[in-house]
Amino acid sequence: MSLRFAHKTVLVTGAGAGLGRTAALAFAAEGARVAVAGRTAASLDETAALIARAGGTAAVFIADVSRRPAVRALVADVVERFGSLDVAVNNAGVFRGGAPLVELSEDDWQTLISVNVTGVLHALQAEIAQMRTQAAGGAIVNIASNLGAHSRRPGLAAYAASKAAVSALTRGAALDHIRDGVRINAVSPGPLDTAMSLLPGEGEEGRAARMKEDLPLGRVLTTTEAAAAVLYLASDDAASVVGTDLVIDGGASA
Repeated sequence: MSLRFAHKTVLVTGAGAGLGRTAALAFAAEGARVAVAGRTAASLDETAALIARAGGTAAVFIADVSRRPAVRALVADVVERFGSLDVAVNNAGVFRGGAPLVELSEDDWQTLISVNVTGVLHALQAEIAQMRTQAAGGAIVNIASNLGAHSRRPGLAAYAASKAAVSALTRGAALDHIRDGVRINAVSPGPLDTAMSLLPGEGEEGRAARMKEDLPLGRVLTTTEAAAAVLYLASDDAASVVGTDLVIDGGASA
């Protein structure tokens, strides 16, 4: 089996569930030491236990990405524990929406911006500051969305705006720091097989029927499929890929 990340340290934020957990497990399976980070210890402990059970190496770090000092401390703690920060996946994010923009509360807007946008900014700044001190540099993958820079849907204007900002931050940071040895890209997933893609009151069977009609691919995407894109962009296989936003959405925004 390929061990593209042997002897490398990978930080995954929002690693307690969904794409974050799947990516953390995938990195560990390919030899990485994985720092699983987020705000909820119990779910992060579950991710770390799954990695350990599969023979991998992981450690749990509690951090709120919306707080700059917490993110700086997170990166410092990861480096102290493992000796480097070679890859970072900025996956932590929140979803608010489902109603017309005029009905959006200020609290929901502030939450979207503080976590999805400012949180990515904080993470980028702390990660780049560390990676550019390393001889081998590093790679960063931000998780955006097909909603935002690539497509829009009614009731999701604010969420789309926050994820479009992630795409713009990714491209700008990539240009600013590739000469520092830090390679930055993004993945923009479409609807995944997680609770976030379920409509209120909808079950998995209902979602499957809806996706069969709504999505060109005809089905929801798996977190494993999205994680494969993340690992590609983080790997040396993508050494010349800089500032791209890779859309994985089953044709929804084609």
